[in-house]
Formats: sequence, structure tokens, C-alpha cells
Amino acid sequence: MADLLKGTALDDLKQKSFAGKFYHQELLNSGGMSEIWLVTDGRGKPYALRKLKKELRFNFLARRRFARGCEVLSKLNESNFIVGYVEHVRAEGTPYMLMDYVEAENLKELFAKQDPILAENVAQILIDASSGLLHVHESGYMHLDFKPENILVTRNGSVRLIDFDTAIPIPEKPTKQSKNPGTPGYMAPEQLQREPIDARADIFAYGVMAYEILTNHKPFPGETPAEILAAQLNPAGPVRPREHNPGIPAAMEGVILKCLALDPDRRYHFMSVLANDVQSALYL
Repeated sequence: MADLLKGTALDDLKQKSFAGKFYHQELLNSGGMSEIWLVTDGRGKPYALRKLKKELRFNFLARRRFARGCEVLSKLNESNFIVGYVEHVRAEGTPYMLMDYVEAENLKELFAKQDPILAENVAQILIDASSGLLHVHESGYMHLDFKPENILVTRNGSVRLIDFDTAIPIPEKPTKQSKNPGTPGYMAPEQLQREPIDARADIFAYGVMAYEILTNHKPFPGETPAEILAAQLNPAGPVRPREHNPGIPAAMEGVILKCLALDPDRRYHFMSVLANDVQSALYL
């Protein structure tokens, strides 16, 4: 699921209705499983409408994953750091989810083009992203695909987390998953090794994201899961963030390195502690 700002206008579909009450205005994103449209209701109010691609309507696994993302988001709607949920139902044989429309770009895109909004708001973005992930955990879920692409940033620097298709309830103890969802570059070593995981996998992903945004380097470079895992298992550990960017506060470097500990028991055990430490390290 990508940003809810940029897209290609499709004039011939502009007034095509969906579910009898929404009008297509612009295709915002088309991914492997779904499309996201800017739509308006009969009063002209804008929404972001995500719907399963037509060719996957009879794909049981895709439908189940889509439904899971909808159900999780429906339980996370009372937060300033999560994209707003409106409804999810089926119309015209297609599952869809209606969300608040947010004029924003994802953090991956902002980082790639070194948008000034990132430099001007990087501390607040990192604080707010930790607050969003804290809300997910306090709601009983782990995200399992936390990465810059799933962090929307508005033009005033506020953050919304998106894409909960891989989210699952936090287990009482580390549990091995039958599937292995996520993006290898942000996956913890226990995930890549298909070992039992818990919410500390998200904490590792936060550390990777923060390291990358603050240093312009990946802590564990590699093109394949095997190469990334080999870098993670290197006894030397990652290059300390301040060696790449001396401007990083020493306290924030400590936070990042604790998130990236190879052993989950040496990471933060709770997002509440991590979020508090991030705020303390970056508070201006």
C-alpha cells in the first residue's frame, strides 16, 4: 500500500461510480494485490478507497489477507498516527475498504528524493512513527511490515501508519509463524531464520528504519534475504550511526543500536519504553 497523494488521473473513469455512492476521481496507487482510489461521495467529500484487484476476487488467500488488514485497521482508528478507518464491506463482488483521504507521501519516497520536508521534520517523524507503532502494540497487534513505505508523511510533517495486511495479534510468548510476511531488509534475524517471533520484531524494524533515515545507509546491506541475514549475524555488528552522521544525538544512537540487537532479549521489550526514549533523545 503506497502513498495517498501521487497518482495518475484517469479522466475517462472520473465519474464512474462504485458501490452506488462513490465516484472515482484518481487512481492513487496500484500494487500487487489492490488499488487505491481517490473517490468522493455524493456531497463531494474525498476518501481513499482501497479495493482488491478484480483478478484476485476468487483468490482465497488474497481475500483473507485483504480482510485481515481491514479488520486490524478497524480496531486502530482512534489515533492521530494511524490512517483513519471508515468502513469495509463488499460491493459489486469486490471487497473494499474506505479510509480518510490524506494528502501525503510515504517516507520512502521523501527519503529517495531528499525532500526538504524530511530534513525539517525528521525528529518529529521518528517520534510520531514510534508513537504510531506503540498504538498498534497497545491495541494488541504487531505490524510485521513496518518500513518507510508504510509511513505516510503530510506536508506539515505529521505521520500516519498504513498497511496492516500482515499484522497479527501479539502472542503471549514468541511463536513460530506458518507464513513469513514482511520485507527482508526490515526483518529481524529471528524472522529471516523462521524462528519464533513476537512484537520485538517490530522494534528491530523501527531500528532499521531510523538508522536508514538518519544515516542514508542500511545497517545490514544485502540484495537477498541470505545476504541480509549474513550481515546481521556478523559479530562486528552494524557501523555505529554516528560514524555515518556525527549530528545524530548520542542518546538516539544508543536507542537505535538497542533496537538492532541480534538477540531479542537485548532489545527493548516494550514499545512504550522505546517511544519514551526516542522522544527523550530527539526532543528539541
